[in-house]
Amino acid sequence: MTDPHRDVWNLHESDYPRSGSVDEQLRFLLGYAILAPSSHNSQPWRFRIEGGAVLLFADPGRALPVVDPAGRELVISCGAALEHLLIALWHFGHAGRLAVFPEPASPVLLAHVEPGEPADAPESVHRCFAAITRRRTNRRAYRDEPLPADVLDEITTATAGVRLHVAADDVEQGGIAGLVAEADRIQQADAAYRRELASWMRSNANPGSDGIPGYALGMGTAASLVGPLLVSLVDMGDRQAAGDAETTFRAPALVLLETAADDPVAWLSAGRALARLLLLARSRGVWASYLNPAVEVPEIRERLRQVAGVSGHPQVLIRLGYAEDVPPTPRRTVDEVLE
Repeated sequence: MTDPHRDVWNLHESDYPRSGSVDEQLRFLLGYAILAPSSHNSQPWRFRIEGGAVLLFADPGRALPVVDPAGRELVISCGAALEHLLIALWHFGHAGRLAVFPEPASPVLLAHVEPGEPADAPESVHRCFAAITRRRTNRRAYRDEPLPADVLDEITTATAGVRLHVAADDVEQGGIAGLVAEADRIQQADAAYRRELASWMRSNANPGSDGIPGYALGMGTAASLVGPLLVSLVDMGDRQAAGDAETTFRAPALVLLETAADDPVAWLSAGRALARLLLLARSRGVWASYLNPAVEVPEIRERLRQVAGVSGHPQVLIRLGYAEDVPPTPRRTVDEVLE
């Protein structure tokens, strides 16, 4: 018996209902939107198909109030889902017509998307589309193999309103590694943070439809059963810090996404840029994972600006590199996220 929450990754382009109604086509394309990354795999989005358009809503019920009290990462996650939808639209021949925050009185309504006029997508969009079902967060150790300059240049092409800063040298990378480690210790010392993280951890035996299964963290089945309890009860900040510092310093490439503003519009743009970056990376055989404690702890986030020498607001910190493949994490089905 197949698990629909894992089977969502088995999309087939040939199933696109070209002769169907606009609403049927949009529903099919949402199958690609729900494969977007999100904090703790919380999938904090809802959709409504209405009048030949998709409405994207934030889902406050899936917020992370401890690690993300302002909802910044929630909106970034929704921005990634929005970019997946727009890429899928373009791949199937629609330019897409987008309005962000179309109703100021409704802050949870993040975007209104219509198919728009017929349009031919560039080759890079088709590559991004093909990478949607192959993208995962890969937390494994990356090979000591630098990214070719042309690959890194394409991956880090700036998106409107979002700047992508690549750590310049070992000195900067070491400074960032120290901040990640310090942020780890601060977060792990907070019992509320540990309880929130544990509540989103899942066992390998029953991964469900959201959250982080043990296998995504390198855990075996037995460890995945006791892991949430251990995380909630024990401050493992020193251990986490040591591992993340090493991972950060040895990353083949560190990329920081920064925005001029620090508001929901900027966060949504950051999510879109993040999704495009991750898909371009996968299209070139490159994996990515997050090092976001340094962005999540306010006092460390400000120091990160100084160490990286950026003028904007850090939104996402990721590492890029080459590694072995990893399995996908579960997702809720389109039916479960449609109003």
